[in-house]
Amino acid sequence: MEGGAADLRQRKKQNDTESDKMAPEERNKENSKLGRSPKYVLIQRFAKLFFGCLAAVTSGMMYAVYLSTYHERKFWFSSRQELEREITFQGDSAIYYSFYKELLKAPSFERGVYELTHNNKTVSLKTINAVQQMTLYPELIASVLYQASGSEEVIEPVYFYIGIVFGLQGIYVTALFVTSWVMSGTWLAGMLTVAWFIINRTDTTRIDYSIPSRENWALPYFACQVAALTGYLKKNLNCSAEKFCYLLVSASTYTFMMMWEYSHYLLFIQAVSLFLLDSFTLAQTEKVHEVYKIYLFSLFLGYLLQFENSALLVSPLLSLVAASMLSKCLQMFVPHKENEHLLKFLEVKLGLNTTKNFTMNWLLCQESLQAPSQDFFLRLTQSSLLPFYILVLIICLFSVTQVIFRRICGEPLKETVKLEDGRIGERPEIVYHVIHTILLGSLAMCLEGMKYLWTPYVCMLAAFGVCSPELWMTLFKWLRLKAVHPILLALVLSMAVPTIIGFSLWKEFFPRIMTELSELQEFYDPDTVELMTWIKRQAPVAAVFAGSPQLMGAIKLCTGWMVSSLPLYNDDDLLKRNENIYQIYSKRSAEDIYKILTSYKANFLIIEDSICNEVGPVRGCRVKDLLDIANGHVVCEEGDTYAYSKYGRFCHEIKMNYSPYVNYFTRVYWNRSYFVYKINTVISFQS
Repeated sequence: MEGGAADLRQRKKQNDTESDKMAPEERNKENSKLGRSPKYVLIQRFAKLFFGCLAAVTSGMMYAVYLSTYHERKFWFSSRQELEREITFQGDSAIYYSFYKELLKAPSFERGVYELTHNNKTVSLKTINAVQQMTLYPELIASVLYQASGSEEVIEPVYFYIGIVFGLQGIYVTALFVTSWVMSGTWLAGMLTVAWFIINRTDTTRIDYSIPSRENWALPYFACQVAALTGYLKKNLNCSAEKFCYLLVSASTYTFMMMWEYSHYLLFIQAVSLFLLDSFTLAQTEKVHEVYKIYLFSLFLGYLLQFENSALLVSPLLSLVAASMLSKCLQMFVPHKENEHLLKFLEVKLGLNTTKNFTMNWLLCQESLQAPSQDFFLRLTQSSLLPFYILVLIICLFSVTQVIFRRICGEPLKETVKLEDGRIGERPEIVYHVIHTILLGSLAMCLEGMKYLWTPYVCMLAAFGVCSPELWMTLFKWLRLKAVHPILLALVLSMAVPTIIGFSLWKEFFPRIMTELSELQEFYDPDTVELMTWIKRQAPVAAVFAGSPQLMGAIKLCTGWMVSSLPLYNDDDLLKRNENIYQIYSKRSAEDIYKILTSYKANFLIIEDSICNEVGPVRGCRVKDLLDIANGHVVCEEGDTYAYSKYGRFCHEIKMNYSPYVNYFTRVYWNRSYFVYKINTVISFQS
């Protein structure tokens, strides 16, 4: 039996080799029948490739310029002082940019890296490896490029930084363009992808208000990886193109993993898609396994270069690709709680468990972790994106189901799928994208933040579908059209439908985009500017500030002063610090708050009026409500809930300037939004 199987495999290889050798001859004969010389065909292909690449690159460059112009109009960036510019970076974005500034101020790059990996000047009583914990490789790269290129005398650091991010967004759009082009065979699909992406920018990217966020650095590389993987999975790919796609997949996968701490979860979803593709034998097993090897190599290299990041060793991606038993063993020996936190979050999110934990409930109340609103679907429908996406997805899904059924019945896949066959579900790259978009869409229906991963691929898949003659031919095969030649109609519709969509989008949305670029929007926060100015002028250099994590991020960036907490949620100690310092908005005694703050060596306390007097749209999601629940200060009577404690709310009581609050805290500065108190080192109990 083994000898017979070997002979069969040998004959199959010989047949494949012979067919590969015969293919060019057959193509030449076909071209000669049509009256086209090989030279003419070569020129035609080159022209198509040249203009397609030109359109892709131009689209990316124009999008980057559009983002830069819109950002300038929104924030008046060029006319602002440095402090006012930095205030536009909010939350974790402020932390990332602050480390970029520190790298540029360091006497040498090596010294700057050392100070980041042994950082004891950011969080009080804590030395952190900021490069590992905050994934600061983008800032390392940006600082090296800024100094090595000699840009110090040409452009300001902030413009260089945001310019790189905007440039990456241009690459992002170009990669989506190429993916849709490779799938459909026409760069008209790429143009439509870019149009839908820009029109639905509110739901495709967070670049407008969170420039330094890790996903804005990472997702362009993932888009390049998806584009290369799409080409790699195609049938009948020549050897040179296959090697190029493989190398691009390898490089972009590793770079993506280094740019974002949560990248391995997104790669896990991709690996599940490839696993299902391989399970139904809809793609070449060797290619899928080669991608698996890329995952393993990237995980291993990322583990080493990210200072032995244990999260990568217990990643579900490793469990799927390597072996579940190996991962089980590692989870016994590797102390890491990231997956544990994720599982607890999913349990509460899906209603399988309840918790009073402040941090968990606070995360669940974040808008990005809520289910998407009806406005999201309405916006996608108004731009015609959602209806065409659903149409394309249904056709592709039914075609894939037919192919799987044929495979179960023992029918082999065709080596070459022709247009007249109407079997779009037999193309492995199409099957991969169908599975991938369904998995991402399922997550997006539960978590609004996932829409920034899903919607760009909705644009790409919908554009591919309406521009693909194969998709229309698949539909006509089912309808069994006889009055009109189906191939001719498919070719006509693949040109007419996207053209009509393009003109309608141009007519309705282009004036809106131009209005956005022409209008000057005003972003000004004088209270925050005054606070930062006071800190830089009046506070001691060695002072430690305590307050909400989001404000602490801004203080770290704008002043450089040490803080007691940071807006980061991947470290147990920082999460506990955040919860403890948030107690300044709870109903606890002045003595309790004083003990908490002094335990972190804080010298100044900042109360934010917006949090203390917050009127949230959803009752129970305000910070003070979550603290009352966690502290057991909520009483339920006849179906209604009331907050009760023998102490008043600290952030209100401290403003009254009476004992015992004045014994522990002394007000030193205030404006409409912020109240700053010095934490007394010597407690006075005067009445």
